[in-house]
Amino acid sequence: MKQPSRSRRVLAASRFACGVALAVAALGAQAAQTTPGATCGDWPSYRSFVARFVQPDGRVIDYATAVQQTTSEGQSYGMFFALVANDRATFDRLLAWTRLNLAGGQFDAGNMHLPAWQWGRKPDGSWGVLDPNPASDADLWIAYDLLQAGRLWNAPDYTALGTALAAQIEKREMTDLAGLGPMLLPGPQGFVNGGVTRVNPSYLPLPLLRGLAHDLHTGPWTALAQNTLKMVMATSPRGFAPDWAAWHQGQFVVDPKTGDLGSYDAIRVYLWAGLTASADPLAKPWLDAVRGMSERVAQTGVPPEKVAVTTGVGTGEGPLSYWGALAPYFAALGDTKSLALARTHLAALDDGLPGREPVYYDRVLGLFGTGAIDGRYRFDVDGQLIPSWKGACE
Repeated sequence: MKQPSRSRRVLAASRFACGVALAVAALGAQAAQTTPGATCGDWPSYRSFVARFVQPDGRVIDYATAVQQTTSEGQSYGMFFALVANDRATFDRLLAWTRLNLAGGQFDAGNMHLPAWQWGRKPDGSWGVLDPNPASDADLWIAYDLLQAGRLWNAPDYTALGTALAAQIEKREMTDLAGLGPMLLPGPQGFVNGGVTRVNPSYLPLPLLRGLAHDLHTGPWTALAQNTLKMVMATSPRGFAPDWAAWHQGQFVVDPKTGDLGSYDAIRVYLWAGLTASADPLAKPWLDAVRGMSERVAQTGVPPEKVAVTTGVGTGEGPLSYWGALAPYFAALGDTKSLALARTHLAALDDGLPGREPVYYDRVLGLFGTGAIDGRYRFDVDGQLIPSWKGACE
């Protein structure tokens, strides 16, 4: 499987009036930083992403990989950003490429195959599927994208596709953990070995699970949301999420393959927590379970690239992608100082770094993060996507 965004005027007739005005100004500045209004119109960062990483035929390319890979994750994220940008033409190109190349043309409501997770240059120089095993996080995102596109663009065909894909996820990528209940496998094959089931906390964004539960009315999605919180709480003893974990003998344990490492997968756990609607009853306990990262950034000024989650020992400095993932998390926690740091770092995504090519993971997590904190989209308590073009900017 994959590894891997004032002037001040005080009129004071008395000390009391002055004090009130200053307090209101301070509160207003804080609110403007953590809960900005909707950003309407063009989205330059999205346009830059499409221009750099999306081929005319709808293929998202990760140029940093030797095989010039495309992943189902990249396609799913691209579709989400196209929906947020109200760019139906790009959405359709991404969907068409996914259908043809990752699902072998079998991606229709009556004939739905889960897409392969990895496509790229083969050892013989030809191009095609490198690993046919699907990735369930991408499948969740694509199903969600299609269901939301059906609603937002009033397109029943998308709704039918999303419903059919969700049914295949439930059929092929779900398991029932004894003593817990429904859990998403990272893919259909290779994650159950004897009594050990490997799981990935970053594969389960709470807003998506809420959205599927709301739109489909049946299925394991609500129970899966509850169980995902239990997993996050059990596997983050120091407030840091792991990349991978496992279920063994009725409890979550350290993953036998990757150990207690929290890094490039886990950074998304904080992102999903930050994107969850604050009114969701699972939002606060989820944020509380992974406060370690906020506390560490407050202490050191940087997110660690890697963390041993059982001890909380961190090493290295996280790249731009980490700041993108953490910006909504800081905002949700009301951590305005760290949010300001994130904004400063993320400015480099638009300005560019001298001598360095844009990096796929920096760009996609940057779009998630800046899009949210700039008010281009949000999720409501039912997991419904609320893009600015369908709300405040309409």
